[in-house]
Amino acid sequence: MKNRFLALAVVALFAPAAKAFASEPADASAKIEKPSHFKFYGFIRNYFAFDSRESKSGTKDLFYYIPKDEALNAKGEDMNANPTFRFLAITSRVGLDVKDYQFGKTKVGAKIETDFYCMNGNVAVLRLRQAYATFGWDGLGKDGKQSTSLKIGQAWHPIAADQPYVIDLETGTPFNPFSRTPQVMLDHNFSKNFTLTGGFIWQMQYLSVGPSYNKDKSKYESKASDDYIKYGCTPEFYAGVTFKSNNGFTGRVGMDVLSIKPRWRNSDGDKVDDRITTVSPYVYAQYSKDSFAVNAKVVYASAGEHFNMLSGYGVTDVNSDGSWDYAPLHSTASYLSVKYGRKLQVQGMIGHMKNLGTSKSLYEDPANPGYTSTDNVYISGNGFHNLNQIIRVTPTVVYNLGKLSFGLEYDITSAQYGKYDVAKHVNSSNGLVDGDLHWVTNHRLLGMVKFTF
Repeated sequence: MKNRFLALAVVALFAPAAKAFASEPADASAKIEKPSHFKFYGFIRNYFAFDSRESKSGTKDLFYYIPKDEALNAKGEDMNANPTFRFLAITSRVGLDVKDYQFGKTKVGAKIETDFYCMNGNVAVLRLRQAYATFGWDGLGKDGKQSTSLKIGQAWHPIAADQPYVIDLETGTPFNPFSRTPQVMLDHNFSKNFTLTGGFIWQMQYLSVGPSYNKDKSKYESKASDDYIKYGCTPEFYAGVTFKSNNGFTGRVGMDVLSIKPRWRNSDGDKVDDRITTVSPYVYAQYSKDSFAVNAKVVYASAGEHFNMLSGYGVTDVNSDGSWDYAPLHSTASYLSVKYGRKLQVQGMIGHMKNLGTSKSLYEDPANPGYTSTDNVYISGNGFHNLNQIIRVTPTVVYNLGKLSFGLEYDITSAQYGKYDVAKHVNSSNGLVDGDLHWVTNHRLLGMVKFTF
């Protein structure tokens, strides 16, 4: 309750403060014009979700990942074959766009956006989604047709920003990366068709995983933390190129580069110099005309757990100086989605994710030749070491009545798991469990009622 009152107070105070800022120039030579408008926006959204079996999911089971593997008891019954149901409004959202500031030749804007999130049991609390300022310059270049814009703050990760046509909360995850991050991102438009994007990214909510030493158990355990990038002292880097045609086609290619220090001291407290650097390229394409749209994306992720890919990395060598070497688990994630209609929309997505394993052999367990312990492989907390691949199909119908929308989505997600030859051990050659492969399937029926304002 305190968080809600605090948010309302901030909104109430923001408008007059911005008005005062606009009316007073910073100095005699620089005048800031009064903004023409502030735009409040948001929606109240209720989800109704049924699942046919236990699954890995977040945000009170609304953010869906994958069905869990079989868990057979002594009678041969699958303990994860349990249906569940829930309906909640915690994903309702409110935001504010600030536009039409002018400081000399610089256009200035801003956005702040929040929604609810269950972080303390069954209590819904406000969280920050986006908060950034933008600066723009037009009329650049000899022909005056170039422009540049700069974004500073928290916004969608560039690889996650283009999303499939679905109504679910996870927007196609894990077939589409999902992350909002602190960033400094620059776009330069060479023309109305070509844009070059580059910038630096930090981590906040969506984190890398790595080894965290547990003194009580005298061993390293996998943990998500921003310490790995903090002690690495190297921001994540993104670069991409976008092409937009005059007939509705958009194409984009880019890559994400991340360099972190999984350990900066060992279990004895001595300094070590660990580091792993990964590169994750992707390709995106979209075509839209009138009420029809189709888009697709393919990501080749090296690790990638920092943008919600179900992957990670493992230890390859223990060096004489106490440092460790690492190799990323590679994976591909892709989707194809279509949408047609306005008042009555028919849409859907087909997604596929495949774990490809490591390109180098991992550190071999002396007691189990040919295998390495899962304690030496650090993966996303939403994935599993024996996960091989995932397929999802989501046919969707949305009926729009002005600002009111009703949606119904049928989500069929199948996950392929392997059976461990040695308990809690993966193949040291590739970091996978790829024997005795079998599929498990979850059927999710998702309903949505949404009022947009």
